[in-house]
Amino acid sequence: MKRHREAEVSDSGLESGMSLIVTGTIGIDTIFTPDGQHREGVLGGSCAYFAAAASHYGPVRLVAAVGEDFPDEHRQVLASFANIDARGLETRAGSKTFRWSGKYLDNMDHRETLSTDLNVLEEAPPRVPEAFKDSQYIFLANSHPQVQMDMLAQVPDAKLSVADTMDLWINIAKDDLTRLLRKVDGLVLNYDEAELYTGAKNPVTAGRKLLGHGPRFVVIKKGEHGCILVHRDGIAALPAYPAEQVIDPTGAGDTFAGGMMGHIASTAQGEDPGSFDVIRRALAHGTIIASFTIETFSLERLAEITDAQIGERYDEFAAMMRLH
Repeated sequence: MKRHREAEVSDSGLESGMSLIVTGTIGIDTIFTPDGQHREGVLGGSCAYFAAAASHYGPVRLVAAVGEDFPDEHRQVLASFANIDARGLETRAGSKTFRWSGKYLDNMDHRETLSTDLNVLEEAPPRVPEAFKDSQYIFLANSHPQVQMDMLAQVPDAKLSVADTMDLWINIAKDDLTRLLRKVDGLVLNYDEAELYTGAKNPVTAGRKLLGHGPRFVVIKKGEHGCILVHRDGIAALPAYPAEQVIDPTGAGDTFAGGMMGHIASTAQGEDPGSFDVIRRALAHGTIIASFTIETFSLERLAEITDAQIGERYDEFAAMMRLH
């Protein structure tokens, strides 16, 4: 598998730069788990998790804003990922960084938000640096759909645009979200959110209804039960990697998206990046990267894994899926 991944990187022309960009949040998290573990003030946010995961496949550009309270140690964590280009990270004097605190319940599938301090997120969103505007692959991590549309407009040459969303925006900004769906190629959301938007309990039915609003494909995440791809050209389902240890699921969805988009951007040259086959292959890589994230807190596991470890787990996953 390692040789296979090296061949993909070589063939994709990454030396000239993989123009993948992610926009979203960088935050400071405090997390409580059912076994009594507690981490305070760790690096979080959709951009951080996505970029860390995507960086294992090639360069990724990050656009987000933090306050002057953002710790140097968190900057050093981001800098430790050689493929993350953080020139789009704005530090705003007089502002405070987004903060979130949450507690996971016994089954780790659900969590309780203890506090949310939007801080810098209540201000104008960051601008895409001029040097990033030629990006060809854009992931609009979870934020208000109008902010996502504004970000998308700043990257006019994107070959593939994919958005994430959440129940909050479905509840308070559904019209804006519907307008966004007309502009993006793909949508990533979880099962509950798909049902909330469409009213359909069956994920395939929900996916088809979402396709009716404009995107070519929808990826519906089902946590420990894997994910479903509903594409204009077909349907696919992948199980989750059977993890033995789940310490902190925070950021698993963002790292799933980072692995998916990182793989697409690094291997889809010469192919239609939004095609059914390309997206289906990429989902496996998203699944594998997410399985590492949950093994510890924050970006700790993503910072230490190697290509060989990713390749070994990918091969195990592929063997699981083999029926003959």
